[in-house]
Amino acid sequence: MSTDGRQGRFEDKVAMVTGAGSGMGAAVARQLAAEGARVVVLADVNAEGVKGVAEELPAGRAVSLDVAAAAAVDATVEDVVRQYGRLDILVHAAGVDDPEVKQWIAEALVEGRQPEVTDRLADEAWHRVMRVNLDGTFHVLRAAVRAMRPARAGAIVVIGSSSVFDTPVGYPHYAASKAGVHALSQAVAKEVIASGIRVNVVAPGPTETGMAARTPEVMRSGFADPRVRPYATPEEIGDIALFLASDAAANLVGAVLLANGGRFTG
Repeated sequence: MSTDGRQGRFEDKVAMVTGAGSGMGAAVARQLAAEGARVVVLADVNAEGVKGVAEELPAGRAVSLDVAAAAAVDATVEDVVRQYGRLDILVHAAGVDDPEVKQWIAEALVEGRQPEVTDRLADEAWHRVMRVNLDGTFHVLRAAVRAMRPARAGAIVVIGSSSVFDTPVGYPHYAASKAGVHALSQAVAKEVIASGIRVNVVAPGPTETGMAARTPEVMRSGFADPRVRPYATPEEIGDIALFLASDAAANLVGAVLLANGGRFTG
């Protein structure tokens, strides 16, 4: 038994994690397996990456999945229920950023001028971020609710973003997509708690993930502030997600937990 008393809190649970090929999703999947989950389905658009993480876990099963593809999400969740009888926990960590726009912002910072993004932002860049972050969240929430309603039980945790609150200059599409994710998740939470399903959100600040690794150094240094904690680790954010998925959070419904190390409060 672990000293913090958490070992086994997901004993015999059937869990699914999107975006599980790296970062926060991978951290969540590893911890679910370590804490007793009977099976952890790891889903990610990066088939090789998610296969590698799944192979570390005795309870792991890898699935290639683009959350923007509604039919594929439905089929994946239906297959989980068909094989394992139910879906107890779903953690939705899949999402995208926009490396090109990050580069535009970095160039502006280096040159000492304000970023100019909105008038340069192409339709496809906007739709790509919305398609994965917002549409993908809807697809995953809908499929999970369909799977969980018959059992009248389940926990869904969605990874949002603190950018909803501080709306970074030059990043309108990302901030808007995550604001939609928060509102969508809270609206669904209010509906489905009557069916015994809890939905909650974690809103991370800067976190050491693959997404952060693609952030230009001038932007990363802008987050450096001796008054607050440094970049979170994926495991730290994963711990919050798993608290929300656990019975200890039974009274949390539609919560958005801001996890940004003290950079600002919501």
